[in-house]
Amino acid sequence: VQLQASGGGLVQAGDSLRLSCAATGRAFNNYSMGWFRQAPGKDREFVGSVSWTRRITYADSVKGRFTISRDNAKKMVYLQMDSLQPEDTGVYFCVGQQVGSTWGYWGQGTQVTVSS
Repeated sequence: VQLQASGGGLVQAGDSLRLSCAATGRAFNNYSMGWFRQAPGKDREFVGSVSWTRRITYADSVKGRFTISRDNAKKMVYLQMDSLQPEDTGVYFCVGQQVGSTWGYWGQGTQVTVSS
């Protein structure tokens, strides 16, 4: 599967953004999908995921503020980000995972910058 993320931008603290990820390829329904992010000078970190069974998991840092969803018919994954804070700044990557495997499919990333 190939992934293309979009929707990043520059916002102020407290604002919202919705990231989108378009997938191409076969058997999208069988992939777990997720989002990672990387802040300047830091390692990439897990943000959230939605499995092929639609089980949803979030990092503690975004619980209650971010919502991940998927539309299998459109081969799309979304990350609704509310109450954004400066510490949410980073490059956000859409990722895919086949059953029983690691996060082996990565999109190109979209920049999110939150000013205080």
